[in-house]
Amino acid sequence: MTHAATDGARMSRLDEPSKLLVRLAAVLAAGGEDDVRSALQSAANVMPHEWIEELLLQTYLFAGFPRALNGMREWRRIVPTPAAATLGGVTADVVAIGERTCAQVYGAMYGRLRQNIRALHPRLDDWMIAEGYGKVLSRPALDLARRELCIVAACAAAGQDRQLQSHLHGARNVGVPDTTIGDTLAALEHVIAAPLLERATRLWKRLAS
Repeated sequence: MTHAATDGARMSRLDEPSKLLVRLAAVLAAGGEDDVRSALQSAANVMPHEWIEELLLQTYLFAGFPRALNGMREWRRIVPTPAAATLGGVTADVVAIGERTCAQVYGAMYGRLRQNIRALHPRLDDWMIAEGYGKVLSRPALDLARRELCIVAACAAAGQDRQLQSHLHGARNVGVPDTTIGDTLAALEHVIAAPLLERATRLWKRLAS
């Protein structure tokens, strides 16, 4: 199934397919198998299937391979064949592509981010750029704005406040309006634990004020 869609950065409010996408991101990051199955079934009829598959592919970056594999297994029970748009990959220099994408997300903080991650371990910095931002988050079948909103949802669901703060800024940096970011957090009501949603909402209100 395919649907016409605007780039997430041009949405002044979160549309229904994108709302279900961010809710699915949260469930993939922290929900049980029944929750994942239900969220995938709800998403299947209202958004492009390549969005769902790209979200499942990027889930391993934020929730680990087990959750990504389990999610994709459930999805294959609904749609047995991969979406054609997701079969390609980033074929050029993944480091250069990853550097450009990461710089978009982090804006003025990009240089400091690279220094900080390299100080933790040089290989983490290499993998963040080539693996995370180059090989995965630069794939074209899902726009970067919606990817960032999904990362916000996943980090909120997992209680990863430091990464949540970075990607709230990141969503803004790639052009997502504040109203859409607020809608994203509101969409997580009854999806993630109430204390986690309260923390995420307080953090966003501090950043947005």
